[in-house]
Order: sequence, then C-alpha cells, then structure tokens
Amino acid sequence: MLPAAISPSMMCADIFKTREIIDAFEKTETEYLHIDVMDGSFVPNFCLGTDYCRRLKAGTSIPLDIHLMVREPVKTLDKFTFGSGDMVSVHHESDSKENVLKALEFIRSKGASPFIAINPDTPVETVNDYIAAVDGVLLMTVYPGFAGQQMVPGSLERITALRSLLDESGRQSAHIEVDGNVNYEKAPLMRKAGADIFVVGTSSVLGEGDKAENMLKMRRLLG
Repeated sequence: MLPAAISPSMMCADIFKTREIIDAFEKTETEYLHIDVMDGSFVPNFCLGTDYCRRLKAGTSIPLDIHLMVREPVKTLDKFTFGSGDMVSVHHESDSKENVLKALEFIRSKGASPFIAINPDTPVETVNDYIAAVDGVLLMTVYPGFAGQQMVPGSLERITALRSLLDESGRQSAHIEVDGNVNYEKAPLMRKAGADIFVVGTSSVLGEGDKAENMLKMRRLLG
C-alpha cells in the first residue's frame, strides 16, 4: 500500500486566516494543498482561479494539488502556474477523450503529475482510457461542485475496484486520491479500501480547533 498523504481543500479555509493556516500545514509537513477550480459550467459553482493559484504557489513550498472542474481544460491549463512536485487533475467528463489526453500531456510537459478525475456515476473502468498517461486517479466520492455533501453510497467499493484495476494493469505505483466527505470516520475506511491521498475539508482538518492538531489526528487515523 502506498504511503498516505493529506491534501487540505483550500476552498474550505477561512480566507482571513490563510497565512496562519498555511503555517500550520507547513509545520505538520502537509503533502499538498488542494485547489478547487470551478467554472460555473462544468459544475454549477465558481471557485478559486488562476491568480489564487499563482499567489499560493509563491507563498508556500507545499506542492499544489489543482483540481480543474472546468469544461475543455486543455484551453485553460496554460493560464495556471504549476510545475515539478504539483499535481493537476482534469475530469474525464469535461471534454472528448482526445482533448483530455492532450490536457494530461500538457500537464506532464510542465513537470507536474497528471491525474484523471472521475465522477461518482462514471464507471471505474473508464480509467483504462487514460491509465498510461496519468500518475493517479482522483475518485470523487461526492458529486463535484459543493462542499459539505455526504459520501455517495458505493464509494468504498469503487475505491477497491479501482485499486484492483490499477494493480492488475501493472500500475501499483499509481495513486488513488479521494475527494468528498473525507472525515475522521470515513477516511480510515477509504484508506483500507485502497486510497492513499485524502482531500480533507471542514468535516475534519479545516473545521473547528487547532489546524495542526487536526492534521496530526488525521495522520494517526490513516496510519
């Protein structure tokens, strides 16, 4: 099993405490900062854009985990600042297979790790279309666009099925990132099912209390 990594969702962070929150994450050696980018078309919401990513990239050494919930991502990628150590996810559902593959190729050309994201209703077997082009899969355990949702039933089984698919394809080193309702109760179950990167929000790390302590609690639960 791959080592567990945590990627706090900056969409859930108090904008007036951003520096304080990042300091806490640097102190606890947080692996990534998850950046939700929404265009109001692919999902019915708007969130975090190019300037936010650029400023965050300049303000911390923590790698970015950019999640593009946008249509035709190949037309948008050159507006973002990312590179070695960062991860960038584009959705299978966002464009044609040909254009999604072009987007993944562009991400890798910039030195970042390309991930394919799939929605809860998308069969995990769809990943076979991209398996040679990605370093991992972002498996949505809620429907994309809004925080605070409950995990879609069957998500744990999907994680297990995806891990088997990757392993049987010789991609044992490919990551499974999970996003949606990743709380203190659900995260250990997701870990047992085969996930290794965890997008956490207000239901755990970015909720009430000391952010560094919350992060350490999550780490203990993930093992």
